[in-house]
Amino acid sequence: MTRLLPLWTAVRYLFVGAGTAFLSLLALAGLALVAPLCLIGVGLPALPEALHLIRKLVDVERRRAGAFLGEPIPEAYQVLDGPVLKQVGTALGDPATRRDAAWLVVHGFTGMFLGAMAVGLPFSAVNHLLMPLYWWLVPGGVSTGLDFVVDSWSMTPVAIGIGVAYGLLFLLSPRAARWQANLARRLLSPAKGVRLTDRVAELTASRAGALEAHGAELRRIERDLHDGAQARIAAVVMQLGIADQVRGRDPEAAFDLVRKAQDTAIDALAELRDVVRSIYPPVLSDRGLDGAVSALAARCPVPCTLDLSPIGRRPAAIEAAAYFIIAEALTNITKHSAAETASVSLAASHDSLLITVRDDGRGGADGARGTGIVGIQRRADAFDGHADLTSPPGGPTILRVELPCGS
Repeated sequence: MTRLLPLWTAVRYLFVGAGTAFLSLLALAGLALVAPLCLIGVGLPALPEALHLIRKLVDVERRRAGAFLGEPIPEAYQVLDGPVLKQVGTALGDPATRRDAAWLVVHGFTGMFLGAMAVGLPFSAVNHLLMPLYWWLVPGGVSTGLDFVVDSWSMTPVAIGIGVAYGLLFLLSPRAARWQANLARRLLSPAKGVRLTDRVAELTASRAGALEAHGAELRRIERDLHDGAQARIAAVVMQLGIADQVRGRDPEAAFDLVRKAQDTAIDALAELRDVVRSIYPPVLSDRGLDGAVSALAARCPVPCTLDLSPIGRRPAAIEAAAYFIIAEALTNITKHSAAETASVSLAASHDSLLITVRDDGRGGADGARGTGIVGIQRRADAFDGHADLTSPPGGPTILRVELPCGS
């Protein structure tokens, strides 16, 4: 049974490959229709959409081949955005587009053949091996499909030989599947240096985002201190100064000023504590990320359920980033979503932390409208993580953030 598993895996891979090969031929036919229209400008708006669909098909094959080979196949596409002409120019200049086109041609014409062979060969082998048992029941004999008919006992050894040959060819299915997967890897993998260049660009962008987020955080802290605690402390100094001046003439008024100064100092101390909490919440040190998130959910005006897997302690910077991401997400839900319920999920592996925040609100969340989503993305980028937001009109809104945190 163990020996049959690779054979079954290969047959299944080739059979699915026949389906993607058929879709590849359809994609080629679609490009053949759109390309002439692009020459007169009519087909230009359709070309980026067609390429998006092709990229989705290629991504399916890239994941299939990577799973079969046990090694993921990286992708390196240039982003198609901006005006139509810019998108077309980007697509035509992208080496990945040419790799995709080459894969469509090669896979389209070989994938269907290999898939048909993988499925048809075992049935043909069994049929030919059984022909000696039933050829005499069929009037005029049985056609083998190879331009001869088994209509006598002398022809049965030939049928058996063909059946054995078909069976041996079928046993080569794992090699055919591996050839198809390796072909996908060769055609769809980016050229040497491209992945490194893209990685450098990603790190440069994340570094810029981290610096911008850090600068914004410093400006926020300075503003909070200047407009809050500093102003109150200045008021305390002024009140005490006035009290010192009037204490000889009006001790009762001086006492009132001292009392006001005390109240103002208490308020300033509370604001200083809030600023300190905004830098690194003490609850993280006292109760860990699980306890801190539970406290956030308890304070959220929208009923919030928790799904907290045991995650243990993580680096302080990661815990702080996760805390503020969840806090910002719950604040967005409270202010903008009109949701009735929300949920927060925390899951962890040995090298990453996955945060999922969901609500059943109106949806349509967009970072361009300044709802805190950009800040969440920048916090994730600062740690080389990523944030994905799904928020169709009508909801639900789902925010997924993954933070690398090797332990």
